[in-house]
Amino acid sequence: MKRRSLPVAAAFAATAALILTACGGEDGNSKANEEIAGADTGRAGKSPSPAATATDSGQRPEVKLPKDVTNTFDEWKTGDTTKDAVLADASRRIDALTYAITQGDPEEPVLGFYYKDDALLGAADWIQEFVKAKKSMTGKTRFFKPTVNVYEKDKATLTYCSFEGEAFVKDRETGKAEKTPVTEKSYLLYSTRLEKTDKGVWQTAVLNSERGNNSCTP
Repeated sequence: MKRRSLPVAAAFAATAALILTACGGEDGNSKANEEIAGADTGRAGKSPSPAATATDSGQRPEVKLPKDVTNTFDEWKTGDTTKDAVLADASRRIDALTYAITQGDPEEPVLGFYYKDDALLGAADWIQEFVKAKKSMTGKTRFFKPTVNVYEKDKATLTYCSFEGEAFVKDRETGKAEKTPVTEKSYLLYSTRLEKTDKGVWQTAVLNSERGNNSCTP
């Protein structure tokens, strides 16, 4: 997982827009898809559903976000069983990170269910920065334009965009949201690699992001 381009303390002081990476991963400077094999094919189709239903035997933990936090997933379904399973677990991974941030717990067990390797370490580090800054998050984040490529039986790549102009850093003590205007930096492109476990869960092993990528901006 790529590291953020600005120190978190400075970024929190400068803008509440750092929540941009909170719902899906960390913000890096690398071009999306670098070091991610086979991330160029398999555009998802339209779907009103936020996530597909898993068809394997892996029992997923329930994650319930606070009432003031919402993640929505547009066109997050393809009609292909395997690809939809990838999308389903990716959406659950996003919710898991959001939940851990709101709870202020970098050791939240659900993270290890959907993350692994560098992506897991990066997620825990990112949550810890929120804890140190005494911040949480509030608002709505939209995830869209998913592209899935299952290039081996148990390996896949997923790229997607997010719009986080309606999601904000929140002071954990006062509950006050630090609102900022929408800019091109409110849009991110994520590039991820997932691996399927023996129980059928698609875990995210690698996650990169690029803020303001023109493939996500209007």
